[in-house]
Amino acid sequence: MRRTSSIIGIALSTASPTALTSEGMTTEAVNMYGLPSGLVDMPTAETAPDAQLTTSVSYFGGTTKTQLAFQLTPRLSGTFRYAAIRGFTPFPAYTLSSYYDRSFDLHYRLLDETRRRPAVAVGLRDLLGTGLYGGEYVVATKSLGDKVRVTGGLGWGRLGSYNPIGQMGDRPTDLIGGGGVPNYDRWFRGDVAPFAGISYQHSDKLSFALEYSSDAYADEEADGVFEHRSPFNFGVNYQYSDSVSLSAYYMHGSELGVNVSFALNPRSSPVVGSGDTAPQTVAVRDARSARDLGWTLEPDAKTRAETRLERLLAQEGIVLEALHLDGTSAEALIRNERYDIEAQAVGRTMRVMSRVLPASVETFEVTQSSNGMPLGSISLARTDLEQLEFSPSDVVLERVSFSADTRASDLTPLDNAYPRFSWHAGPQVKLSVFDPDSPVRADLLAKFEGQYHFAPGWVASGSVNYKLAGNLDGLSPNATGVDPVNPPHKVRSDAREYAKGRGPKIDHLTLAKYGRLGDNLYGRLTLGYLEQMYAGVSGEVLWKKPDSRLALGAELNYVAQRDYDQRFGVQDYKIATGHVSGYYDLGNGFHTQLDVGRYLAGDWGATLSLDREFGNGWRIGAYATFTDLPFESFGEGSFDKGIRITTPLSWAIGNSTKRSSQTTLQSLTRDGGARLNVNGRLYDTVRETHGADMAKTWGRFWR
Repeated sequence: MRRTSSIIGIALSTASPTALTSEGMTTEAVNMYGLPSGLVDMPTAETAPDAQLTTSVSYFGGTTKTQLAFQLTPRLSGTFRYAAIRGFTPFPAYTLSSYYDRSFDLHYRLLDETRRRPAVAVGLRDLLGTGLYGGEYVVATKSLGDKVRVTGGLGWGRLGSYNPIGQMGDRPTDLIGGGGVPNYDRWFRGDVAPFAGISYQHSDKLSFALEYSSDAYADEEADGVFEHRSPFNFGVNYQYSDSVSLSAYYMHGSELGVNVSFALNPRSSPVVGSGDTAPQTVAVRDARSARDLGWTLEPDAKTRAETRLERLLAQEGIVLEALHLDGTSAEALIRNERYDIEAQAVGRTMRVMSRVLPASVETFEVTQSSNGMPLGSISLARTDLEQLEFSPSDVVLERVSFSADTRASDLTPLDNAYPRFSWHAGPQVKLSVFDPDSPVRADLLAKFEGQYHFAPGWVASGSVNYKLAGNLDGLSPNATGVDPVNPPHKVRSDAREYAKGRGPKIDHLTLAKYGRLGDNLYGRLTLGYLEQMYAGVSGEVLWKKPDSRLALGAELNYVAQRDYDQRFGVQDYKIATGHVSGYYDLGNGFHTQLDVGRYLAGDWGATLSLDREFGNGWRIGAYATFTDLPFESFGEGSFDKGIRITTPLSWAIGNSTKRSSQTTLQSLTRDGGARLNVNGRLYDTVRETHGADMAKTWGRFWR
C-alpha cells in the first residue's frame, strides 16, 4: 500500500508550482470515449463548459463508439456510450458480426487548479455496463502558460492493464452478461498503471496531443480486432466551428483513428435576439383620473373593456377567458397559447390591461389557465407597473404577489372563450437508438393532432399518424442472445408490432376533465385511447402550494392493451396500475421525482428521476426504475433506465412558441418497470405558473 500511495503522490504532482493559472480547466474537445479531454484515449481533469451537451462518433481499429456527454454541473459530467466492435466475440454463443455494448461514465473534478496546484478529478468508466470498458482513474492536469496542459494519472481496470506498477486487491475480469447494475465490487481494485499526456493549443482552432496510454486493449488484441504495438498515441484536433470539432489520431503504433463531435449548450441559443413583436408600452394615467369612478355608472363600460382587452390580447397570442372588474381592481383569467415562458405572457397581459382598463383600477391580477383549469395568480399594483416600466425585472418581482386560490373558478367565461378548436399538422420522427443489432432506427410520420375545448375543464384530444418511411418494425431486442428468464407479459418489448404497417393509426383519442378540487388541489380524469399501446381510464390528483418546493400526487389507471394496428380494437391483456408521487425542487434548476407503485407488467417498485432545467425551457435528465421483477427476468440491462431531453422550439427559431420536442434514450426497451404514458399530467403544468418557477424566468416579464 505504501508503494501505491507513492504512485498517487507522483500522479498528482505533474507540473511546476510556478506555472501560470489558466482561466478555467475547461475544454471543447472530447477524447475517443466522448469525455471532455484534450488528449486521445486517456482522461484529464478538464471538464466541458457548464451545461454543454456533446454528441461524438469515433472510430479506430474496428471499433465505432457513439457517445452523448452532458456537463451536469461545473464539476460533474456524465457520458452514455454505444460501441460496436467488429469481429469481437465476448462469449461462444454470440453470433453477430459485431459486438454491441452500452456503457455509462461519471467524471468529477475534486479540486480546481490554482497557481501551485493542478486540477484533480476522479472517474468511473462503464459503471453500469457489462464491464468491457470498465475502469477507474484519479487524474491531475496543470496548465503551463496559456497553450500547454500536462496530465498525469493512475488507472484501474482497463486503465490499469498496460505495464501496471502496483496492485490494490483482486478484481473480477469476466463480463457481466446482463449488465445494467453497478459493478462496485470492481471499482479501484486490481492492477494500477500510470498514464500521462500533454496537449498544445497552437491556435483557437488547432491543437495537438501526445499521450502515454495505460490501456493494453487485451481483449480486442486477443480476438484479432487490432494489433497493439505501442502505448503512445498522437492526435490533432481542429475546431471547425463553435459546435463542430474534428480529430485525427495515430494510435498504438498500428491504427489511424478519427473523431467528430457536435456540441450545443442549452444556455446559448443559436439565434441572436428575439423575433417576437415588440410589446405594448405601459399607459401612464393622469393622477386626477385615477380617482374617477364615474365609469362604474355606465351600463356597458365593463362590456367595452372586455371586448377591447380580448381583442388586444388575441394579437399577443393570449386568450382572455374571463374578466372580473370593479371600481379599483381587475382579475383577468388568461390562456397563454404562444409564450413558452409564462412570465412573458403575464407581463404582456398587464401592459395591455394598463391601456384598456379604466384609470381607477389600481390592482391588476392575472390568473393563468390550462385546459380550462385556473392555476397560479400574480397581482401587481398598477402604480408600480407605471413607475417601474424601465426598471430591471427583479425590482418588479419584489412588488408582485403570488397565489393560487380557487376564486377564478367562479368567474363567468366570455362568450368567445368556449368552445375552442386548435390543431396542428406536420412531420414527426420516431426514434429508437441503441437497439442490440442496429445503432439507430427511425420512422418518418405525417401527423395530425387537434384539441377541442368545449367547456371550462373539458378537453377532447386526438392524434392520427401515417407512416411515410422507416425501419422501427425491425426492432429485435433479443438479438444479442441474452434472453430473459421467465419474462413477464410483453407490455413494451413488442413495440415493433405496433410499428408495422403504414396506417392511418390513432396515437391517442381521449376525453379529459380538469379541475380544482380545493385549495392547492388539482385533478384530472382521462378516458379513451390513452397512448399508442393502451386504452382505458386514468385519474390523477395533485397537491401543490404556490410557495412550496414540494408537491405530492397520486395516479390510478385501468387499461387494456391495444391491437397492433392502433385503431379501435383492444387485446385480452388488462391491468390496473397506479403510483403515488413526490416532487421536489432542489434549487439551481434541479428537480427530482419519486414514483412508487404498480407498473404495466404487474410488477411493483419505484422510479427515481433527476432533471436539470433551464430558464429557456430546456430540460435534460435521467431516470431509473427498480421493481420486484428479478434482473434475470427483466433481461439484458437488468432494470429500466434512460436519459430524457426536452428541447423548446423557441430556442432554435428565436420566436416564442409553446411547442417542444421530447426525446427519451433507453439502452433497451424491456417490460419491467414500464409505465403508462398519458397526456396532460398535472405537475409540470401547475408548477410553471407558481411563484417559485415564475421567479426563475421573471427576466422575460418586460419582453
